[in-house]
Amino acid sequence: MTRFLPPLRLVGATILRDGAMQSRSIAIADGRITRGPLPEIDLSGYYVMPGMIDLHGSAFARHLAPRPAAQFDPMTALCSTDREAAANGVTTAYLSQGWSWHGGLRGPDFAETMLAALYRYQLNALIDMRIALDCETHMVDTAARLMAAIRRFDVGYVMFRNTLDDTLEQLRYGHLTALDEAATEASRGRLHRAQARSREVPRHLCRLAEVFDEMGIVYGSSGDGDGETRESYAMIGAKHCAFPRARRAAAAAKAMGDPVILSATSAVRPSGPKSGVSVIELVKEGICDALASDYYYPSLLSAVWSLVDTHGVSLPAAWALVSQRPAEIMRTPDRGTLGLGRRADLVILNQQTRQIEATLVAGRLAYLSGEAGARFLGHGSQPSAPFVPAAKMTTRTPQTRRN
Repeated sequence: MTRFLPPLRLVGATILRDGAMQSRSIAIADGRITRGPLPEIDLSGYYVMPGMIDLHGSAFARHLAPRPAAQFDPMTALCSTDREAAANGVTTAYLSQGWSWHGGLRGPDFAETMLAALYRYQLNALIDMRIALDCETHMVDTAARLMAAIRRFDVGYVMFRNTLDDTLEQLRYGHLTALDEAATEASRGRLHRAQARSREVPRHLCRLAEVFDEMGIVYGSSGDGDGETRESYAMIGAKHCAFPRARRAAAAAKAMGDPVILSATSAVRPSGPKSGVSVIELVKEGICDALASDYYYPSLLSAVWSLVDTHGVSLPAAWALVSQRPAEIMRTPDRGTLGLGRRADLVILNQQTRQIEATLVAGRLAYLSGEAGARFLGHGSQPSAPFVPAAKMTTRTPQTRRN
């Protein structure tokens, strides 16, 4: 783990604090937000924002298997994911790992491998990386194994998911290309064995919910297709409603006071009317509590600016969807805002280019670039040249390209 930065005061920036953009300084020492006269770094022309908390991200799968037949070592994938997340302002990341009858990278065997790899990697991680287990509801026969893995690797977040009916429909109509390994006999066998235990699923989920409550595990459901499904999960304590596939499911969760987590990627790349859910509309109606990266880390920042520029949402309100609200949802009061005594999880953005140039995690440097990097390294030195707005930037020629 990298060392803390020396005690510093960031001055001249516009800071998101107490729910408003304020022109004030912020001091950090020993990994926390503090006060007092400290050596200063001039960040005029920058925003300082709370670090992003990503509640559901599967981008690591791209680093693990960039091609279906090309799988890399999990430690290598975690290292690459760690750096990508930090460069995109994520300071706490929940990596979505399947526990499914689909097998392969979503099966229990690989889930245990991934959990063990992250357990080892965390000592050297730049950001706070955790696992969110996406558990298929029909994995009745793996209940003991699931709980053993959760206890061994201290998993604190589980989401129930049911893709069995959709998969059966795809098989029925011959749409095998949409499925991972669906054409293999082994996959078909796992599917039909899971289907055979359908009557046991409600009791299975209730037993898991009881244990989760005893252990203090946060849990919910993902991909709810209607309000009734959402209500059934809520009744057993699975409060989180992530990526609902129908507006009724999201509205039902909101009516019951349960958090609704939507895809930032869908906010900036809408799926069209067939998706049944307009992320932007739900945000504007107050039905969305948090945005998650889904499968693309840059979507978090893009969604924030889209809400601000196109949909009339204030920057503090938009940013709360990726920082303060996720922290509240996950019961992590030490992060999500820039209050005194909180973890020094900061994102530093150039006001003109709107790009992230630095990410600090618990007072440690996780990512540093651009003019902000020069100022940190120069401890407050002024920029040698004026900022160039993004709209006026030109492509560098080989003669002017920096090494």
